[in-house]
Amino acid sequence: MSADRETNLNHLKLLVRDVPDFPKKGIIFKDITPLLKDGPALRFACEELAEIFKPVKIDQIVGIESRGFIFSPIVAYLLGAGFIPVRKKGKLPAAKEAVSYNLEYGEDSLEIHQDAINRGTKVVIVDDLLATGGTAQAVIHLVERLGGTVVGLAFLVELVFLKGRERLKDYKVHSLIQYG
Repeated sequence: MSADRETNLNHLKLLVRDVPDFPKKGIIFKDITPLLKDGPALRFACEELAEIFKPVKIDQIVGIESRGFIFSPIVAYLLGAGFIPVRKKGKLPAAKEAVSYNLEYGEDSLEIHQDAINRGTKVVIVDDLLATGGTAQAVIHLVERLGGTVVGLAFLVELVFLKGRERLKDYKVHSLIQYG
């Protein structure tokens, strides 16, 4: 890794702040908003999320609501790919596929339009955070149910101690910032 890249990755990590007891007592929330307001840091993060997938022709970037929507359209732009939103239940207007899954703090449901992905479409899933991997795994199921091929997943932050990468072991997983 080049010294400049390592310096920039360390800078990204310094911009993520800890918010104790959010969303509930005992949780330390990794707040990315200080990183988002830093233009050069945001640009570097998006370029790094896209870089690993440049050698492969990616058709679409699937972004997960809500913070995944910050990064995924930019990554799609950088790769010359389309952007597909995966939304929380009840937010998409047309015919959709849905999946329910377990969160760190409960259960949730996600939806994608049925016509969003064609059979054989090469997809990268982008989100802000990899924790237990439940959300990413649910989105993988949606993409594959529609016939898409998941080429990989890209995250800004990975909470390594929650072992989400283990749930995604059959896929290429890329994260910029890791917390032990």
